[in-house]
Amino acid sequence: QVQLVESGGGLVQAGGSLRLSCAASGRTARNYVMGWFRQAPGKEREFVAASWSSGTTSYADSVKGRFTISRSNAGSTVYLQMNSLKPEDTAVYYCAQYSLRPTSVLLASTVDYWGQGTQVTVSS
Repeated sequence: QVQLVESGGGLVQAGGSLRLSCAASGRTARNYVMGWFRQAPGKEREFVAASWSSGTTSYADSVKGRFTISRSNAGSTVYLQMNSLKPEDTAVYYCAQYSLRPTSVLLASTVDYWGQGTQVTVSS
């Protein structure tokens, strides 16, 4: 069993920055693709970013150039640095550990484990 615990959410003004952290416990996550999704009220959970152990990363178009995903060397902690935040970034952000061979990191169905979520609110 894997447990993912997010932290770092909060309230920030538009244009500000926030860094989210996700700590994994249990089965090591170092060989797994890790990522972040977010879900705003009335919307479906959407892909934000993903990181492979090789260093490859993927981002949603809406956050590309503003958000950066990174991992500890062991791969058990994943971070999401969020810069130039916009009100539309307001959502609950979820850490995710994918299956070993995810078909597409864009799809929530490829995620095996989820964190509990952390609220990010961006004021205008």
